[in-house]
Amino acid sequence: MILFDGRPIQAIVVDIEGTTTDIAFVKSVLFPYALQRLRGFMGDLAPTPEGQAILQQVRAEVGQPDLPLEACLDQLLAWAKADQKITPLKTLQGLIWAEGYRDKAYYSHVYKDAAAYLQDWHRQGVPLYVYSSGSVAAQKLLFAHTLEGDLTPCFQGFFDTTTGSKLESASYRKIATSMEIPPAEILFLSDHPGELAAAQQAGWQVCAVQRPGTPDFPAGLPVVHDFEALPIVVQASA
Repeated sequence: MILFDGRPIQAIVVDIEGTTTDIAFVKSVLFPYALQRLRGFMGDLAPTPEGQAILQQVRAEVGQPDLPLEACLDQLLAWAKADQKITPLKTLQGLIWAEGYRDKAYYSHVYKDAAAYLQDWHRQGVPLYVYSSGSVAAQKLLFAHTLEGDLTPCFQGFFDTTTGSKLESASYRKIATSMEIPPAEILFLSDHPGELAAAQQAGWQVCAVQRPGTPDFPAGLPVVHDFEALPIVVQASA
């Protein structure tokens, strides 16, 4: 049995940016790397089926089915500069980041406490999942290339914005259904008040993770500063 603050849970779902991973890594390393390469990378990718699928998603997002390639590139760049959580942009960023990981341009950051507890929970049989605005491919790349080693074996599943917005409770209900776990027995860890509120509205248990630079959270919300402080107990089966 797994308990969070004395209440049973069957799974833990973690956000990435600001929760398991320093925001500075995403903002100062990954985003600039993708932004600098976006136009050229997408231009080369455009003739391929993968590129065509991204362009069709861009056109669908803006409601212009005949939007030319250059205008699509301009739109992707505008979304990237504004840090928009738009699925075709996230897909493209994931592809560019994959190139960076292959070239060993960087290794991803995961807080040491997060890495240690994710690995420990996994060893104890706790089902772990990720729900992040980054694409599933980008999530797997990040956890596969950390300074703490490959953490992808810790997770049973990954969810991104193709499931729905992280600010909408329907997304969390959809995830609970796909996991076949009652919402009340899922714990969500995030640094974003809006995401935590949406998860709560869907019936999930939640806990805010306040890393350096994270703003204060609303009163009444459980808050920890690292994974070590989480009131999670894994009890051995009798």
